[in-house]
Amino acid sequence: MRDLRIGVVGLGQRGEIAVHAHRPGAGSAVVACADPNLRAQTNAKALFGSGVRVCADHHDLIDDDLDAVMVLTPDHLHTQPVLDLLQAGIAVFVEKPLAISTADCDRLLESAMANRTRLYVGHNLRHAATVRAMRDLITQGAIGNVKAIWCRHFVGHGGDYYFKDWHAERRYTNSLLLQKGAHDLDVMHWLAGGFSRKVVALGDLAVYGSNTDRRDRSDQLMPDWFDPAIWPPAALTELNPVIDVEDINMMLARLDNNVLVSYQQCHFTPDYWRNYTVIGDQGRLENFGDLDGAVIKVWNQRRSGYRDDADQLVHISPGEGSHGGADAALVAEFLHFVAEGGPTETSPIAAREAVAAGSAATTSLREGGRPVDIPAPDTEVATYFLHGQAQARTVHDPTAAQATR
Repeated sequence: MRDLRIGVVGLGQRGEIAVHAHRPGAGSAVVACADPNLRAQTNAKALFGSGVRVCADHHDLIDDDLDAVMVLTPDHLHTQPVLDLLQAGIAVFVEKPLAISTADCDRLLESAMANRTRLYVGHNLRHAATVRAMRDLITQGAIGNVKAIWCRHFVGHGGDYYFKDWHAERRYTNSLLLQKGAHDLDVMHWLAGGFSRKVVALGDLAVYGSNTDRRDRSDQLMPDWFDPAIWPPAALTELNPVIDVEDINMMLARLDNNVLVSYQQCHFTPDYWRNYTVIGDQGRLENFGDLDGAVIKVWNQRRSGYRDDADQLVHISPGEGSHGGADAALVAEFLHFVAEGGPTETSPIAAREAVAAGSAATTSLREGGRPVDIPAPDTEVATYFLHGQAQARTVHDPTAAQATR
């Protein structure tokens, strides 16, 4: 069979994940890219070869006989390209978060179902070895029934990653509790086997808001300014002209299965990693280290005071490639899904639920910690996706083009 023909929309910071889809002669090739930025268009040639077609507008990709498109734009620019591609019958990979509002997530899910077009969301932590090992332990009954999950996310590079460009503005992200937290909320939902239905939250712009050293960096990408040697966070220079998102967030949620979760996110810590503590009715487990290698400790045999010698240790070796190999595994699953269909580890419904939790928590924290209820997705839509989009058209179905173009 011929290679899958892949397009890319958006060649910014996350654009390099599409390299994993560029395997000419081995199953798939990136043949067209859309980005209005001239530097991004030049980068596309460097990443995918001189033969790749480049253009400024995603609409120009719709008639390129593509099997799938990866939408890797900034968050607020996900919705329209994804809608247009789904309506054209082209399978879509969209980087997380699915959108920056629950309403837009629901629009995308409804469109994918109505057009029977395959939709995949890039929640790569579902392919991270540490997270998968924790889930395996839970599934095997190592701690009994899950009752609570705590996540502490120490975002040590938060100043460089999120406060020097568009991420710092509500209009582009809604909040970092949503934008950055979508990963962790999805993981906690996955480990707990449920989705958030009520949240409360508090947050603050505690450090970066008082820094008046600002400049417009729209002509740059994060690697241009990233410098891990700068410390403390107040020493960072040339932050985004507008900063109106919080740099520390804390939320509590009750899931639909009554599991309680707690999420803490801080963007000015000296270290950068995430720690999950999962408590069951017969023990608890916790990771130390994450994408660069970790040990998972399980305490489940007896009561005691503090002891470092857990009852079970699971050592996770560092994976190769970005995000500990999770990005490559993510794209490989997407390509298989495009070609063959079937169930996937990632879930568009779960992606929607992560955004819904983060969005509701943002409302809560900006209204002084008011409890906010989260509505479930439409039952018909949820059923369609929970059954693996079984009725979606195959990528080579000629009726797709006839029906939508």
